[in-house]
Amino acid sequence: MVIYADNAATTAMSAKAKAAMQPYFDTIYGNPSSLHSVGQKAKEAIVDARRRMAAILNCEEKEIIFTSGGSEADNQAIVSAARIGSRAGKKHIISTAFEHHAVLHTLEALEKEGYDVTYLDVHEDGIISAKQVREALRDDTCLVTVMYANNEIGTVQPISEIGEICREKGVIFHSDAVQAVGHLNIDVQAQHIDMLSLSAHKFHGPKGIGALYVRKGIRLSNLIYGGAQERGKRAGTENIPAIMGMVTALEEAVATLDEDAKKTAALRDRIISGIEKIPHCVLNGDPVQRLPGNISFCFEGIEGESLLLLLDDRGVCASSGSACTSGSLDPSHVLLAIGRPHEIAHGSLRLSIDKSLSEEESEKIIAAVTEVVSTLRNMSPVWRDLQNGKRSFVIE
Repeated sequence: MVIYADNAATTAMSAKAKAAMQPYFDTIYGNPSSLHSVGQKAKEAIVDARRRMAAILNCEEKEIIFTSGGSEADNQAIVSAARIGSRAGKKHIISTAFEHHAVLHTLEALEKEGYDVTYLDVHEDGIISAKQVREALRDDTCLVTVMYANNEIGTVQPISEIGEICREKGVIFHSDAVQAVGHLNIDVQAQHIDMLSLSAHKFHGPKGIGALYVRKGIRLSNLIYGGAQERGKRAGTENIPAIMGMVTALEEAVATLDEDAKKTAALRDRIISGIEKIPHCVLNGDPVQRLPGNISFCFEGIEGESLLLLLDDRGVCASSGSACTSGSLDPSHVLLAIGRPHEIAHGSLRLSIDKSLSEEESEKIIAAVTEVVSTLRNMSPVWRDLQNGKRSFVIE
């Protein structure tokens, strides 16, 4: 039996989402830009989906732009705010050191164009404060972009407080909410969010579809030129089956959100308590202010990649904070941002669970992680040196 504990990477599509998509492959397959009846039925579906998503986020229908996913939404939001700022002579942006690469790489590109970006330091608990944002604001700040919840360590940021400060100062506030939508209660009006990115495959919808909420009055810059789809701001024939699957999955997620979050968080805490019994390991991020299904640990004396492979052999699918790029191992920028040393960041594990996990499976995860960590440490010369006192432990 395989235990899937990598929901932060992607989720299984729900049966309701798949069923909602099927008619738009078989019968309502027209191009929504066509004037004939088949095309107009397809157009009606998009209008309906936009209305349903707007109701969930508490915004107007015309404030929703459908995209190919969270990365595109992040890019369009950030570039648009930067262009707005530039026209007003404002080229300063505030973000954090542990954003998703869709945000960080976009900001790096803007820096090459002459924008000045302040990357806020992240506290060891994985949370930035609204005070940090306020103190970083300048007269030429055009954008604050802070992720709603971190994709690796799961910490949830004080979005409402940050949004209130930005609204008070007249600065556009964007949040990458890819990990949060469908898992946390979000109200873009109450939280003073000007732009918000989401992706369907993080809440049991299809891959390759997402959305960008853009508050009325903010002028979007195009990333894709061509037709007049999405109010002329995102050219290309709409992926209607995916759009319908996305909004159905989101409605399904929010219908039982509080109940599911409570159940998932209880399992999360159970797994955390079990893993914390392993010597010389540390939980990454605040134990309470985190996503209901996120569990992130660092283990001293092992490598994350070996940990993942051996867990997979034991039927547990997980991920690591480390990434292998071009054949060389780089530690997670998120773990480095919260102060984990390089050698500790390499030994990381992220488990991301959802409501489908059983108590029995949670115990199997604890047992598998405990066994694999012990096995790897027994094989490790680094661990031997730590045990013999030739090296000092970093994690007590």
